[in-house]
Parts: sequence; C-alpha cells; structure tokens
Amino acid sequence: MDTLSALNKFRKYFESFVPLNDEEWQALSQYLMVDPLKKKKFYVEAGKVCDQIGLVVKGSARYYHVKDGEEITGYFSFEDEMLSSYKSFLTRTPAVNYIQALEDSIIVNLSHKNLQQACMNELLGFKMERFGRLIAEHYLICYEERVTSFITQSPEERYSQLLETGGEALYRIPQHYIANFLGITPVSLSRIRRRIMKISA
Repeated sequence: MDTLSALNKFRKYFESFVPLNDEEWQALSQYLMVDPLKKKKFYVEAGKVCDQIGLVVKGSARYYHVKDGEEITGYFSFEDEMLSSYKSFLTRTPAVNYIQALEDSIIVNLSHKNLQQACMNELLGFKMERFGRLIAEHYLICYEERVTSFITQSPEERYSQLLETGGEALYRIPQHYIANFLGITPVSLSRIRRRIMKISA
C-alpha cells in the first residue's frame, strides 16, 4: 500500500467522526506518519511510554499482558481500527501491556507531540478536540461492550462477535491467541469454528 492510499484511509476514518475540507485535511496530513510494522514487532512495550496513536490501514495487532510469565491476550486491532495504549499515551506514564503486530502491517501514526501541535493549529484545533472526544466515547463504549460480553455471552457468541469485527483477518491469526482471548482451549475454538462454518454453509 502506498503512502497516499494509507493517508486517504486515515482521512476516511477521521471523517466518519468529524468532516474535513481539503484545506483542513492538508493541514492535518502534515502531522501524520505512515509507518510499516513488521510481523512480531512491538508497537507498544510494557514499561515504556506509548508515544503515538495510530490507525491500522493494513494488517492486525494483538494486545496482551504478561502475568507470572504467561501471556494473556486482551484484545485485537484490525484494519480501520485505532491502535494505542491509550492510558500511557494520554498520561505519559509507562504502558502495562504489549501491542505486537500479528502480520506485516501499515500504521498511520500521530505522535503525542504532533497531536498537541495539531490541537493548537488555528485551522484544526476545534476539529481535533471534537475528534478526540468522539474517539474516547467510541472506545469507552467498545470497552463496556467487551466487558459485558464476557459476563453475558458464551465463548461462541463472543467469537461470532469477533468475526463481525475482524472478518477474514481472524483466519490469519494463530488460533491459540484467539482461544486465549476467549478464555477457552484451542480445541474448543476448533469446535466452535466448525459449528459456525456448518451454520454458514
């Protein structure tokens, strides 16, 4: 994917929350960086401050914590989803989790420094503040839905919901990561997949 295509995907995502005219987009694009993230490379590492927020325009990533030497998968980011350790990014404190590319990916990044500059830009200030608020609301709702799903839904229902978000990308992700996220064994996940495939057939 070339730089222009990646930036256009970011613009489309941004405008799903806040409209931009061409002059505003031209100003905003100056603050963005299009970066490759190779498979297994880290976007965020525990103990380090997360310095950027990005949009996955190609690929996918896994969020996980390490407890007693064991990796616990907490979430995935797929194409057209934001990527960051938000608490670390906003508070400038070290992250407590890892975010790792599951495949060769391309991320459109906005650094913390550039975000501050964009917010102070007379042309962009209001739009950036509004985008920030709407994004925060969006991910707060997503987080609440995720917590609720673990309480009220079966692993199969949660997997079906994950399919709606990740689509075909789920089949490119190692099965044990998805099973770990769902709190089940890889064998149980295989059974769920077979049942869903039979229903869809």
